[in-house]
Amino acid sequence: METTSPSATDEAAAEAGRKVDGYLLAAFPWYGLDEAFTGPRWLMRVGAAADGTVEHGATGHGEEPTIKVEPPQDERFAVVVTVASRPVRRSGDGTGVLEATSVSTAAWLAGSGLLAQTWPTQMDRTLRQDWLDQQTMLAWELADDLGGGNWSELMLPVDGVPTSFAYRESEYGWVLAGSASEGPEGVHIGAYGRGMSAYGLGFSVIKDLTTYEG
Repeated sequence: METTSPSATDEAAAEAGRKVDGYLLAAFPWYGLDEAFTGPRWLMRVGAAADGTVEHGATGHGEEPTIKVEPPQDERFAVVVTVASRPVRRSGDGTGVLEATSVSTAAWLAGSGLLAQTWPTQMDRTLRQDWLDQQTMLAWELADDLGGGNWSELMLPVDGVPTSFAYRESEYGWVLAGSASEGPEGVHIGAYGRGMSAYGLGFSVIKDLTTYEG
């Protein structure tokens, strides 16, 4: 019977601790699916500026995607992306200017996140990076045009308040993006998923990160 060595266990625990630490460093609230969702919850990763300021991150719900699932629709997951609302500002090292964040930022992160968890059926491994680069650019163009015909409006609750989201579907899953007003600056919320319908989902502030596995 194969057992896990204490050192490996310690390393896994340390890694989980480091992952949680990134979320705890954020100066804004994190969002996830509300209590109506009763399945597994897990942390992903945070994104930080050059000076270490946490700018965004994601939390997962359902089955952790494994990329190569045939067919991919057999996966059931929803990922919630939280983006700090930031104005145009100087970079941490003072050498440049950082763009303001917006709902489009959340839509872009959600769209590229869905692509990162996607492996088109029958695609050769050597071609996937070209496909990913091409689709990622398309996701950026779509995120920059939330008022265009590729998006529809979907009303979903955020902390119990009906909120408007831009929503679109593709053969790889769905993506949505909107804003919440929790906190002094508020945050933008993006989400993507597959196998779980976006209709009927609700979002709320995560009050206890320990409910999410590292």
